[in-house]
Amino acid sequence: MTLRELEWTDLEALARLEVALFADDAWSLATWWAELAERPRRDYVVAVGEDGSVSGYAGIDVAGDVADVMTLAVSPAAQGVGLGGILLRALVERAIARGAGSLLLEVRADNAAARALYERNGFRTISVRRRYYQPGDVDALVMRRLLREDRDG
Repeated sequence: MTLRELEWTDLEALARLEVALFADDAWSLATWWAELAERPRRDYVVAVGEDGSVSGYAGIDVAGDVADVMTLAVSPAAQGVGLGGILLRALVERAIARGAGSLLLEVRADNAAARALYERNGFRTISVRRRYYQPGDVDALVMRRLLREDRDG
């Protein structure tokens, strides 16, 4: 498994993975094109296997001192082996390199695996957005990791 920059040739694979992983919340191919167009503010990384297939992806939006995780996903076949943590740490490193002092994200309150991943990696819940995810009326937890000590320590 290797990490590399997102390329336009990855977008169809990402759109297919989105549907498989997120169903009602999946980003369309058009959304992925729009995300790619937002560079350099947006920064995406993909994880690819030896066969060149995309096993995961993650991205941030950096606006001054604050970076936001836009997405983080691991294909069903690659789940459970630590790839989510590798992708998350890559986002943290990229945010620090771009001068961000904190990294924010939203996660479904009912996604215990994702919440545990974020907590293991230093994120703490700072607020709740009630009934944010539709359909289903699922709350979104807003989580933050402070990066200053990572950069200074």
